This record gives sequence, C-alpha cells and structure tokens, in this order.
Amino acid sequence: MIDWRTSKLIDRIDWARANLAPVRTEYCVVYEDINMKCATVMHPDPHCMAMLMHGGLMPPVEVWHKLEEDEARPDFTNHSDFRGHLLHETEPMGPLTEREAIEFLIKKDIPAHIWKTWDHGNKPKMVVCRRSQLPATREWRNAWRIADEIGEKAA
Repeated sequence: MIDWRTSKLIDRIDWARANLAPVRTEYCVVYEDINMKCATVMHPDPHCMAMLMHGGLMPPVEVWHKLEEDEARPDFTNHSDFRGHLLHETEPMGPLTEREAIEFLIKKDIPAHIWKTWDHGNKPKMVVCRRSQLPATREWRNAWRIADEIGEKAA
C-alpha cells in the first residue's frame, strides 16, 4: 500500500491504476437542469470507483469543494502550491461502499445546485439508475429527459 503522507495524489492514482482491479458499477447518474438542452449521464470511472472502495487514497469531497470556491473568486490565479497542499496533504477517506462512492462522485462531479436540490420542484433533477435502464442507442440523445413517472415514484 502506498503511504498518503509521503505521496502526491497523482502518485496514488498511478499506484491504484497499476495495483487495483477496476470496479465497474452497473449504476449511472442521470441529471438535468433548466439550462441544459438534454439530460446528462455520468458513468462512474472504474478506476476511481476502485480507489474509493479501497480507501486510503482519495481526499474527502470537501477538498474538491474548497478548490471550486477558490477558483470561483474573481482574483483567482493558478497557484498550484495551494492546490497541492489540499489534494496531497489532506488525509484520505477510508473505504467506501459502492453506494457511498457514487454519492461521493455525485458531490464531486455534478454541479452543487443540482445535487443539493435534486428533489425540489415538480420532478427530480437527478436519478441514480442502472445502465440497462438507459436507451440502448444514442439516437435522439438530445431529447433525453428524466421521465415524469420517476418523480411520482420518488415523492
């Protein structure tokens, strides 16, 4: 096992790719927003899932949010030392279940205004579903929307 105290995040990622079997999940996240032309599908990366489920490699999601806040400031300049400090020196999380890993990726990769208010309004803005529930072809991809029946089931 690689020691997080003496390695950078990129070294931990390289170690994981070389030493951990990818975890392919059957789940994906479909989300949409009023400003989006169609629904977006997030398929969790198998290597990232392996790292999260193994534990001891990835910093908590709050680190990524601090980076986003910093980058959103108008006076932001690319200060890689600050970024390195947060990503490389923050103690990694322990092992996560498949569900917890997907929740982590939702909070890390999907805009916060979507996942924080996913169930507000007339229907949900986001659903976790099986890949098999998606259309088999990408034909009519720009017309994809979350089905209204899902909102009725979630309520």
